[in-house]
Amino acid sequence: MIDLEDFEQERECVYKNERYAVRDNGAVLRYPLDGRRSRPSDNKWTLGKLNSKTGYLEIASIRIHRIIATAFHSESPTKEHVVDHIDTNKQNNRPDNLRWVTRLENILLNPITARRIEIICGSVEAFLAGPSKFRDKFTDPNYEWMCAVTAEEAQISLERMLSWANNNKPLKGGSLGEWIYNREIIETPTTTKPNYMLSKTPNAAQRINYLTDKPNEYPSTPQAFEGNPLTTYHNNLKEGVPFFRNHNGEYIVVKHGFSKDKHALYVMTKSAYVWRERENGEHIPIPVAELSEKISDKDLPHSLTKVTYEDGLFVHTKIELGFHPTEELYELFADYTGQL
Repeated sequence: MIDLEDFEQERECVYKNERYAVRDNGAVLRYPLDGRRSRPSDNKWTLGKLNSKTGYLEIASIRIHRIIATAFHSESPTKEHVVDHIDTNKQNNRPDNLRWVTRLENILLNPITARRIEIICGSVEAFLAGPSKFRDKFTDPNYEWMCAVTAEEAQISLERMLSWANNNKPLKGGSLGEWIYNREIIETPTTTKPNYMLSKTPNAAQRINYLTDKPNEYPSTPQAFEGNPLTTYHNNLKEGVPFFRNHNGEYIVVKHGFSKDKHALYVMTKSAYVWRERENGEHIPIPVAELSEKISDKDLPHSLTKVTYEDGLFVHTKIELGFHPTEELYELFADYTGQL
């Protein structure tokens, strides 16, 4: 737990016409508006309230990391710049973990995007060497703007990303894609790669994405098996049955299959609950089965998980972080398994 009073530097900034005091431990204080009565969240130091849908910490619906980046790294260079959490932990808002990145850099730092670019272009480096050459290679229109960036912008982004990679985790002959995948696994003073926590289900573990992750249940995890453990797990999975369960609800199996090299199992799931807002602004999970209205599958959040067998445990790794269209997850599932 972060001590609000444990800090070395304190600064002030204005963000979206609000004035804040900001500390280098990730805490912020919002001042009252001039001539106005103090609001409930004014004049109080806080690390922010977790938005369970986005994973970001907020104060009055404003994302705290943008306030802190403004205070310690100056204002956003352009309206399209976003803040990157260097260790990928959305709740680590210390200034040295934040940096402004361009729209292009932000999308390239996403492992799903990097994977698709590698499949189509050969590597992230090859794409950045000449984005316009791949203009007709992407079937998804959302990638058109990436191919239209100037050669100069692409070269600057290539140099910046290579610099980040070499400063963070030396490539040692590897590719930018490998570094992008690896940065999704957080290293802490007490853990080394591969890092995971034990899940609530015996024989199951889950890769740690955020330091605030909590153990899930994986009810189909084999408790006994003969021969290949992943084959047993594969046979336990049935469409429509719960794959994992957390404090919000369940995700159920949509489809599953082995990786092309048979060393991993990939499981596509969909949420069995939706978020609904209360009158007080709080969001709560409601099971789909309890809704009066019918919800289309395409409107339900989907998730893609990789299962490996390591150290005598079935280790579950969430492939995607953040929001991604369901179509992208199905394409990625097909890339990994060869199944449509």
